[in-house]
Amino acid sequence: MRMNKKTLPIATLCAWQPRIDPTPDYQRPPAWSRKQKQLLIDSILREYDIPKMYWMSVNREDGVKYEVIDGQQRLRSIWEYQAGDYGLPKDIDPIQGVDCAGKKYADLDMDISTVFDAYAVDVVIIDDAVQTDKEDEVRDMFLRLQNGTTLKAQEKRNAMPGQMRDFAKEIAGHAFFENCKFTNSRFTFDHVASQMICLEAAGGPTSVRDGDLNRMYRENTSFDTSGRIAKKVRRVLTFLLAAFPEKTPELERYNAISLYCLVSTLIEGYDHAGREGDLAEWFIAFETARRENDRLDEEERDTTLIEYKRLTSYSTDAEESIKGRLEYLERLFFAAYPDIEPKDPMRAFSPEQRLAIFRRGEGRCQIRSHCEGEKLGWNEWHADHVVPHTRGGKTTVSNGQIACPACNLSKGSQTV
Repeated sequence: MRMNKKTLPIATLCAWQPRIDPTPDYQRPPAWSRKQKQLLIDSILREYDIPKMYWMSVNREDGVKYEVIDGQQRLRSIWEYQAGDYGLPKDIDPIQGVDCAGKKYADLDMDISTVFDAYAVDVVIIDDAVQTDKEDEVRDMFLRLQNGTTLKAQEKRNAMPGQMRDFAKEIAGHAFFENCKFTNSRFTFDHVASQMICLEAAGGPTSVRDGDLNRMYRENTSFDTSGRIAKKVRRVLTFLLAAFPEKTPELERYNAISLYCLVSTLIEGYDHAGREGDLAEWFIAFETARRENDRLDEEERDTTLIEYKRLTSYSTDAEESIKGRLEYLERLFFAAYPDIEPKDPMRAFSPEQRLAIFRRGEGRCQIRSHCEGEKLGWNEWHADHVVPHTRGGKTTVSNGQIACPACNLSKGSQTV
């Protein structure tokens, strides 16, 4: 990568603000406290050195010319102070003999504001990193520059290259997360999305601690975002969004994980069509009862709910905790809805069943949504479930019918 060093006055950094993206997708969101910002401005006004910034030269349609690789927090602090968003601490010593305590930029003595405007910041600009094959190098540079700082684990994973990182970022944008109680502070949505992917890849409860997620990112840089696991994750979240279409304060992080596991099990092995409302009604009633149990005197509490609370309070990302919560919730949910039928484990019709279905239907398509009952040859037809397998339909001759390819593919999970 070609690097050019520029020395830019703060006045220029502020003038260029519309052209600079401080948070490209590998960056963490704003994290500095007001005290940290004030300390930076105090250092600038006293003309102390501050670390150099690293930018990447880009040419985006929105007019952005630079993306910040390192220095986002410093840059935002400078912009916000110049815009009057905060003042200096009220207990600082005079600067060049001038009292600046508590003052915002617009209130500074002219000589002091000139020091701020003219202060020179070293910026290293990466000129050729916009090429696709350079993106991994930029992410690696970001991680190296953050080494030793307080980046959270998910913030580091968000800067890793590869398809797994891209898929987790996609899933974190699912509308379901907006309806949960927790916010996306410092990539929390990405963190929970990564845990869901890890659980789906494992086929059930497993440890989803940071070390497990880091390994998943490293070992799946070529993850198939259109493969079986990716499709299943999307299906589960679509079901959860239909169940909880509005903000739901009961959806804590650990509950989102537990419900993900429950819905994944439901979709995989049971007739789940139209059960979204049942899930939401049951879950909110369960959470209400659990909270009421917490308010009872200790000797009156339900001991099973006491154990459940333990699993939601300690080592919530451990396999033992996730497995215990899932087993408890499954037992309650399926007891509440005993009419939910398991799918037939045998999905494909046997050769004998296919022959019986073909002869009974006289070789003609029985769906007739895209044809008029077309006459089909032996190698031209599909054996279709009248009641779809995904909705609990049995793999029996009585539930089988002849379908031409066009009609069968258009049917999906609908009954005909």
